[in-house]
Amino acid sequence: MARAASEEDGWIGMTAQTVGKLDRIPRRRVDKFEERRAELAQAAIQTLAELGYARTSLRDIAENSAFTHGVLHYYFTDKVDLILCSVRQYKARCVTRYDQAIAEAQTGEALVDSFLERLGETLRDEADLHRLWYDIRAQAFFEAAFRADVAEIDKSLEDMIGRIVDRLAKLTGMPTPLPIPLLYAMIDGIFQQSLLKHISGDARAVEQLKSDVRLMLSKLAGNRDATG
Repeated sequence: MARAASEEDGWIGMTAQTVGKLDRIPRRRVDKFEERRAELAQAAIQTLAELGYARTSLRDIAENSAFTHGVLHYYFTDKVDLILCSVRQYKARCVTRYDQAIAEAQTGEALVDSFLERLGETLRDEADLHRLWYDIRAQAFFEAAFRADVAEIDKSLEDMIGRIVDRLAKLTGMPTPLPIPLLYAMIDGIFQQSLLKHISGDARAVEQLKSDVRLMLSKLAGNRDATG
């Protein structure tokens, strides 16, 4: 479930240079500094999503937004700092989008229907943002600066799948069929393939995603009635 923001949340995902900068700022100004970082990251994420990691810099983002290069450079050490801040904020919202479905579902079929509806919506409406996430995750193979944040974001997504599967198991009386990390990897693989099809113009990608995940869950459960 979503947890209340803590003071430590503001420090997660920052580079060592940024943390060092905050160490030299009085405590009462740190919160304002972090609030401004969050605002700038939120405003910049669409530009980042459109340009991708390789084709963007702080100057590019400034040219495609209402902020000057100087402002961005003051609040972010470099583009890695800004991109990680933006992606972390977006994914933090993503992992809570299914909590209402988990809380309200009274049957396994209702839970799966609600989960798949939200999964399809985010593929259709936020494809650029998901593309940015997969771009950053791929960069973690080559850029050590991304690895800790990518691992933490992946774990939060895995935990979200875990909450859904645990609730499904309780509603259907069926045990969780596979370890949660493996289930997450399977769903993530289906989603990534569907994303590529969607951004390539396949009009069937959203419905195919929902159909494929539903089929996977039904096969794992061994009881098609439990998942519709």
